[in-house]
Amino acid sequence: MKSFRCVSALVLPLALASGVVAFQGESRWFPRQGPSYPYYSDDYGPSHSNEKAEFYWSRLRYTARTDNYGGGFGYGYGFGYSWLRDYPKADRQFLMALRRLTRIEARSTEQVVDLDSDDIFNYPWVYAVQVANWTFTDAEARRLREYLLKGGFLMVDDFHGTADWERFLVGMRMVFPDRPIEDLSDNDEIFHVLYDIGHRFQIPGEQYVVTGRTYEKDGYVPKWRAIRDDQGRIMVAICHNMHLGDAWEWADKPEYPERFASMAFRIGLDYIMYGLTH
Repeated sequence: MKSFRCVSALVLPLALASGVVAFQGESRWFPRQGPSYPYYSDDYGPSHSNEKAEFYWSRLRYTARTDNYGGGFGYGYGFGYSWLRDYPKADRQFLMALRRLTRIEARSTEQVVDLDSDDIFNYPWVYAVQVANWTFTDAEARRLREYLLKGGFLMVDDFHGTADWERFLVGMRMVFPDRPIEDLSDNDEIFHVLYDIGHRFQIPGEQYVVTGRTYEKDGYVPKWRAIRDDQGRIMVAICHNMHLGDAWEWADKPEYPERFASMAFRIGLDYIMYGLTH
């Protein structure tokens, strides 16, 4: 097993200020070679799987629960693979911002990680979506718990309302049966590592463009929550009743409001900087 060491990262004195990073590129569907599931790709070029870097943007691949959504389908997206939502365009557009706005030596493309091997210990920061749908074996839950207690950081995103929260807890309580989940205040350190974010607001998914609503289901109030280790370090950052991944993915679309995309990038960058330095 590998223990994590802090990654030093000097950041540029840049801010998103009045606008979000300019992104280019349209997207298309095409089948992935290998495992028989489709995934969302784009025109940013091939995955540089052999590229060596200080930091890898890592997305958690999990087995989706089959109740409620029928075969693990999540809100009509992902074709049974809820972990794929917004993948990989959201990941790559976030990586563009990370590489432009910090001096973190990040790989230019994303990395998918699983809990069925110790390979996850090579990646200190992991992002997971639609976590109301996730499920673990006992072995996977133990490995995720060990990963987090060794210094790993997990950000979860894109689940909404009371029912989603209860389903999320089923998996999370397999990992940490007794650790408290707390609400984070505006002055928590994690929101002031790179950007002094201050007041936060709900970040909606792409449905906002059509509906004008920032919420989904009964998730009217955004919940910024966390689970800490025994030293007070945040191990799990929980974005409930919001969808930062859609904001990253839609940042290049003029119909999606800039203020949502900018906030989503600031949050993500603060979370990464916190995860690498705490």
